[in-house]
Amino acid sequence: MTQTRLDVLVHELRSPVAALVAIADAYPEADEATRGRLVELVRTAAASLDRLLTDVSTATLRLSRVDLGGIARDASEAASLGGHTVVSETEENGDAVIVGDAERLRQALDNLIGNAIGHSSSGDPVTVTTRCGGGSVVVEVADQGEGIAPGDLERIFESGVRATNARPGSGLGLAVVRKIAREHGGEVKVESSPGRGATFRLVLPAASDAS
Repeated sequence: MTQTRLDVLVHELRSPVAALVAIADAYPEADEATRGRLVELVRTAAASLDRLLTDVSTATLRLSRVDLGGIARDASEAASLGGHTVVSETEENGDAVIVGDAERLRQALDNLIGNAIGHSSSGDPVTVTTRCGGGSVVVEVADQGEGIAPGDLERIFESGVRATNARPGSGLGLAVVRKIAREHGGEVKVESSPGRGATFRLVLPAASDAS
């Protein structure tokens, strides 16, 4: 394994490991219904770990019809277990089904949500919104953080590039998101300005009835 792939693997393992730790902490005090949901989240996190350890390459896809809104909700819920305020919303204006790789898409959303949390002040919510329209499914991740300077809006998707040194990070997460989006025939976009937070949009083609 090259050093670059090893660096990505180490970075990407953090989200599912953190989810498992948060679930373990929440389980003892949970009621029966909540415990059932926590078990579902454990299975998802374990599948992500297995996939990363088997093949870290974002170019390897296992395609099926998947509900992108459901993946966004799972990622939001897992992040919330860590003590962060992550609000998941779905605009009921269409079917959020795409043809994609569920584990790679969860990987991308974990990175977007983790990035938003990392640039948010304590107590500030991160909002994750799924919407459909124009042949696309969009998951929007918005924070109320310090925002991004205009000159950095494109650079932040380059591997190893960080917009600020004020917070910890490797500069790998957003590059991984872009790779996953493009492997799915989509794109990731950002809208931001200094002091006004940032909104990242994962835009992917909606599944056709025939796919």
